[in-house]
Amino acid sequence: MRSTLQEGTNMAIMVNQVGYEAGSASKKAVTSAPGGYVLKNAAGEIVWRGQTGDAVEDPLCGETLYPLDFGSARTAGKHYLENESGERSDTFAIGRDVLGEVHNAMVKALYFQRCGCTLEEKYAGPYIHAACHMADSWIYGEKGHSFEARGGWHDAGDYGRYITPGAVTVGHLLYANKLYPQSFRETLHIPESGNEAADVLNECRYELEWMLKMQREDGGVYHKLTAWRHAPFVMPEEDRDDFYAYPVSSLAVADFCACMALAARVYDSVDRVFAWRMEAAAKLAWQWLEKHPEPVLFVNPEGSNTGEYGDSTDADERLWAAAEMMLLAARRGEDRSGYMTVLGQILATGLAVTDFGWTDVAGFAALAVLTDFRQTAGEEIREIFRGQVLREADRLADLGTRNVFAMAMEAKDFCWGSNMVVTNRGILLALACEILRAGIKDMSQDQAREAAARMARYQEVIQAQIDYLLGKNITGYSFVTGYGDHAYRHPHLRTTAADGIDEPMAGWVSGGPNGRPGDELAIREIPAGTPPMKCYLDREECYSLNEMTIYWNSSAVFVTAFLRSRAAAGEIL
Repeated sequence: MRSTLQEGTNMAIMVNQVGYEAGSASKKAVTSAPGGYVLKNAAGEIVWRGQTGDAVEDPLCGETLYPLDFGSARTAGKHYLENESGERSDTFAIGRDVLGEVHNAMVKALYFQRCGCTLEEKYAGPYIHAACHMADSWIYGEKGHSFEARGGWHDAGDYGRYITPGAVTVGHLLYANKLYPQSFRETLHIPESGNEAADVLNECRYELEWMLKMQREDGGVYHKLTAWRHAPFVMPEEDRDDFYAYPVSSLAVADFCACMALAARVYDSVDRVFAWRMEAAAKLAWQWLEKHPEPVLFVNPEGSNTGEYGDSTDADERLWAAAEMMLLAARRGEDRSGYMTVLGQILATGLAVTDFGWTDVAGFAALAVLTDFRQTAGEEIREIFRGQVLREADRLADLGTRNVFAMAMEAKDFCWGSNMVVTNRGILLALACEILRAGIKDMSQDQAREAAARMARYQEVIQAQIDYLLGKNITGYSFVTGYGDHAYRHPHLRTTAADGIDEPMAGWVSGGPNGRPGDELAIREIPAGTPPMKCYLDREECYSLNEMTIYWNSSAVFVTAFLRSRAAAGEIL
């Protein structure tokens, strides 16, 4: 386990290895030794001096650590921190829009997961491969029935394609683009670039076109499209196993319905014919849900080991679908009362609406309702969502005061895919900021001051989540490939393992530390009782620590989009 605390020294200086906004007063590091520190530029000149804060017994990593605040430093360029013994941190930038490059790389990474097309050198650089998985797919349980379902994104380190995580990925990206369009203006250099649509919409469309193929004529949607078992570590075009469309689930239908209704609104101004196709698909999926009011859940057939993406309830999926269908109906001037009834019924059960992962998508319903400027849902429903989001935001902000990294995390939150927990909590805090910002105009001066203070507190924790992701953590790794002096290099990803290239493509977010590791190597190598933030290995075998997924990337993209937008507006701490 690489840690700057475990390389022959008792010293570590943990920083965001990408960088800090020059105008921000929220430039913070964490060190393992107290005392004086200097900030040096690339020429070795001292541009700042300071002292660490008080010692903190950190519950997430089990170490005594010290905060170091160098927010008064403003000099642009490459820098590093150094202690009185001459030990240095990793280098990092201070400047403007420091997150722009990594943000774009995390979106562009999805292009490298495209299935059913050739990745050409002019777009993919050295990471080329031939068109893969071009054969028709079989329908599981219907002997002799096949259909064409090429396209979409490989979901993770495997070559399967799945409806529920695909919908979540598209949901993250479409809402990030809706709220922070200025963060998506640059070209990603993908085949569709230059067609007058934002490249994030071009990339999402590649997934949406595949999702449409997964819907049956009756509105049902196949849960996933995978081989019977995971492929070995070969290039995608070398994986020639039969692929199967697995049975319809209400989880897939509802997520598909929500995603298509959302996309129909977004693409209406980009490609109206495409938007109409998705609107029709969403309505057909909703009809299926109405005809199947009881959950139709999913478990893998015996003997199949590809990703299950199962769940114990479909209430959150139906909630998201109802919210998006309500907004689509309002936009078209159609009756929305049925969707509002479903919203009210599900909310009355006390369902939490503050998460944005594939298991629990109820947070997307909150995004839909609370960012709708028409306030279609009405005050009663909006207040349920608003109250839950702000209460959770306050809880997360409080968690940030309990550890030296200012993380909105507890020890138990370091699970499989903990970095999605990190960034999803950034999404929740960003939504809380949007709620408060929208309401300030109707507040008294005292209320407005209180709201501004809350937003500042939330934004500080959001920044801490990204600082952690980019290297300010006990492992010493930046958890995004290609970004940082010590970016992780060995994702559990078949293409990077099989392509013969030493460096992985840039922009992939690692699953991250997992206090309950689930793969053989991690269980063997990480001693029992290791503090959760330390439970990490940069090894491609460690799928429970170091796999990548499309929806871990999209969640991180949402948060960097928020921070870029605040920096562009001059609203940085």
